[in-house]
Amino acid sequence: MKAGRAWLAAGLGWLAGCAVQLQMAALWPAPWAWVLLSKGAVLAFVGWRFRASRWGVALLAVGALLLGFSAAHLRAEWRLADGLDAALEGQDLVITGTVAGLPREGPDGVRFLFDTDSANWQGRPVRVPSKLSLGWYRGADEDMLLGGPGEAIRAGQQWRLTVRLKRPHGLMNPGGFDLELWLWEQGIRGGGYVRAKLGAVGQNTAKLAEREGSPGHWVDRARQDWRDAINARVADPMAAGVLAALAIGDQAAIDLDDWDLFRVTGVAHLMSISGLHVTMFAWLAGLLVARLWRTQPRWMLAVPTPTAARWGGLLAALGYALLAGWGVPAQRTVWMIAAVVLLRQAGLRWPLHAVLLAAAVVVTLLDPWALMQPGFWLSFVAVALLVASEPVRQPMAQVAQGWWARAVDLVKAGLRTQLVATAGLAPLSMAFFQQISLVGFVANLVAIPVVTLLITPLALLGVVAPPLWALAAWCSQQLSAYLELLSSAPWAVWQAAAAPPWAVAAGLLGGLLAVLPLPWRLRLLAAPLVLPLLAPPVPRPAPGEFEMVAADVGQGTAVLVRTANHLLVYDTGPQFSRDADAGGRVLVPLLRARGEDRVDLLMLSHRDADHVGGAATLLRSIPVAAIRSSLADAHPLRQDRPPHDRCTAGQRWDWDGVRFQVLHPTPEDYTRDQKSNAMSCVLRVQGAHRTVLLTGDAEAPQEAAMLARDPAALKADVLVVPHHGSRTSSTPAFIDAVAPQTAIFQAAYRSRYGHPAPDVVARYRERGITLVRSDFCGAWTQPPQHGSQGVCVRQSQHRYWHHPGNP
Repeated sequence: MKAGRAWLAAGLGWLAGCAVQLQMAALWPAPWAWVLLSKGAVLAFVGWRFRASRWGVALLAVGALLLGFSAAHLRAEWRLADGLDAALEGQDLVITGTVAGLPREGPDGVRFLFDTDSANWQGRPVRVPSKLSLGWYRGADEDMLLGGPGEAIRAGQQWRLTVRLKRPHGLMNPGGFDLELWLWEQGIRGGGYVRAKLGAVGQNTAKLAEREGSPGHWVDRARQDWRDAINARVADPMAAGVLAALAIGDQAAIDLDDWDLFRVTGVAHLMSISGLHVTMFAWLAGLLVARLWRTQPRWMLAVPTPTAARWGGLLAALGYALLAGWGVPAQRTVWMIAAVVLLRQAGLRWPLHAVLLAAAVVVTLLDPWALMQPGFWLSFVAVALLVASEPVRQPMAQVAQGWWARAVDLVKAGLRTQLVATAGLAPLSMAFFQQISLVGFVANLVAIPVVTLLITPLALLGVVAPPLWALAAWCSQQLSAYLELLSSAPWAVWQAAAAPPWAVAAGLLGGLLAVLPLPWRLRLLAAPLVLPLLAPPVPRPAPGEFEMVAADVGQGTAVLVRTANHLLVYDTGPQFSRDADAGGRVLVPLLRARGEDRVDLLMLSHRDADHVGGAATLLRSIPVAAIRSSLADAHPLRQDRPPHDRCTAGQRWDWDGVRFQVLHPTPEDYTRDQKSNAMSCVLRVQGAHRTVLLTGDAEAPQEAAMLARDPAALKADVLVVPHHGSRTSSTPAFIDAVAPQTAIFQAAYRSRYGHPAPDVVARYRERGITLVRSDFCGAWTQPPQHGSQGVCVRQSQHRYWHHPGNP
C-alpha cells in the first residue's frame, strides 16, 4: 500500500511537471534545466528511501515534478535547436535529402516531407532543420517552375533541390487550430517551396537516386505503392480514402466533405489509425499468437503462452503503427501497450489507475507535448470511465448460460459500453471542440463494429489480397449511406460557445457522476453540472458599445463587429487553395467558439479574392441575414443568396446605439470602369467611446476623394490600414485626417507582395500611432469596455514553440 502510494505520488508529480513546462512562453537557459534535473533526482531518491512516511512521499512528488519539468524542458531545447536561422528565411538554399512520408498530389502541385542531409547557401554549408515540409507548385509565379516537378515525387527518392524556406508560422485566432504546435510535435521545424525555375537557379535541382534512404523510407515507399494500388482498384474516392486512412494511415486521402460527415455523426475517431485500431490489432494478434503457441509444447515450455501473447501483441501493434506512418497517436498507443506489457512481465499486478498512470508517464517521457492533444485525454478517460463505471457483478450461476443468454449479455455489454463512452466523453468533446454529435450514439453502434471488425481488417488483408479491397469499399459505401441519413437530421449536432474554465470543470464532474455506479439521487446532479458547458453564458457588449475582432487570415481582410444584439462581418479573407479558404479555416470556427449562430450583415468590400475568398463557405455554414457589397450583379456571390444591396456613400444605420456609416464608393463610382480596389466599401463604426474605420483596399485616389467630401467623417480611434499597408495607400493627408491611436495591418507572414511596405510602416510610426500587424499579433481583439486595450492572441497565448511574434 505504501509503495503504491509512493508510485502514485511520483507519477502525478511527473505529469504535473510536464504540464507546468508546457505553459512556458520562453525557455530558460539550458544550464537551469540541468540544475533542476539534478535536484529533482536527489529529492526523488531521498523521497523513495523514506516513502513510508508522509514527508518522504511529498519529497518524492516534488522530485518527480522537477524531473518531469526538466526532462520536458531539455527535450524542448533539443527540438528548438533544430530550427531555421532567421537570416536564411527567403534565401535560395540548395539542399539534399530524401522524400519522407506520403507525398500529397493536388491540382496546384505536390506537398511532401523532406529529411535533409546537407544544405548550402551561396556555396557555403549551412544548417537547416532535419525535417522540412515542402511544396512544389504549379503556376505562373516568378518563384515557381510552371508545371511543377517534371516527374512524380515518391517516398524514398533522393533529391537535390533549390528551395526558399521560412520558420513555422500559422494563423492564430481564438479557438483556432494551433498549426505551430502540430508542426512542433511532428518535429517539422521549417517549411517552404521548391524554386526550380529554368536557368542558373534551376541547375541545382535534380533527382539523385530513386530508391535510397533509411529503412523508414522503405516503409514509406511501400505505403505509397499500397495507396496507389488502392486508388487503382477502388473507383469511389470516399471509399478509397477511408481504406487508405485505415490501412496505411493516410488521413489526407479522405475528402474534407467526408470528414465533415464523420464529425457530424461522431465517428471521426474511427476513420484514422488511432489508439482503438492499434489496440484492437494488438489484441487480435495476441489471440492468434496464443492459439498458435498452444499447439507447440516446446514453445510453451520455453516461454509461457500468456507471455508470448503479450509480446506478440506488442510487436503486432508496433508493426501496424509503422505501416500507418508512425504517427504521433499511433506512437502514444504503442508506448501505452509497451508499459502494460512490461508491468505484466515484471509480475506487477497494479490496479487500473496505476497502470494508466504508468502508461501516461511513459508517453510523456517520449512526447511531453501529448498533454496538449485532445486524443491523449480522450483515450485515457475513455478507458478509465469504462472500468470505473463497471457495476458490481453477482456471482455466476453454477449452470452455464445458453448461447442466447450469452448473446443477450454481449449486446447489453456493447450498449452499456457505448452509452458510457458517449455520456462520459461528451463533456470533454464540448471542452475541446465546442460540439457533440447528438446522433453519435446511434452512429457508433453500427460504425464501431463495422469499422473495427470488417472495414479495417479487410483493408489490411487487402495489402496481400487486393480483391478484398472491393468488399471493404462496399462496406464503406453502405456505412456512408447510413451516416448520411443520420446527418440529415436538423438536430444532428449540438454546438455552443467555448465555455469558461469553471464551466468546463463542472461539466467534467457532471459527466463522471453520470456514468459512475452511484445512487440515482447523486447521478441526477449531473444535469445541472453539465448545463453550463452545453449552454455557457456568452458576454455581449452593453448598448452603445461594440467589440471588434480583426481576424488573422494571412494575406487578406476579415473583421467582426459585435454590438449588443447584432453581428457584422466585414470581408471574409482569402482562398488558400481549391479546397480551403479563410471562411472554413478561420471565420466559421471563430464564430462558433464565440457562440455566434447568425450574421446580421455580411459586408464584402470588393471582389478581390483575399477579401471574398471565404464568403461562399461562410454562407453555407452560418445563416446570413443580408449582404452589402460593391460586387457586380453577375458576380457568383450575388446569385441565389440572402438579400443583397450595394454599399453606397451616405448609407447609415443604428444598431443598439452604435452608428454605422458607409463613406465610399459613391453612386457615380458604379457608373465608371474602375479597378476593383477603387470600389472598396469603406465603413465607419462609431460607439459611445470608440470609433473604427474599415477601408478595404482603398488607394490614394479614393483617400483623396473621401478627404474632399468630408474629412471629419474619417476621424477614428482604430484604423484597419488600407490595402494591407501597400505603397498605393496611406497618404500622409489621409493618416492625419483619421488620426488613429491604433493602426492594424492585416497581412501574411513574409507577404509575397511585401505588405506592409517599410516606408508606410514608418509613416505611421512617425506619428506615434500604435502598430498592430496580424502576422506578429495574430487576431487582435478590442474589448467593448471603455478604456480597455486591444489584445493580441499571439502575445496572450504565446508558448515557446510559437513563432517569436516580432519582426
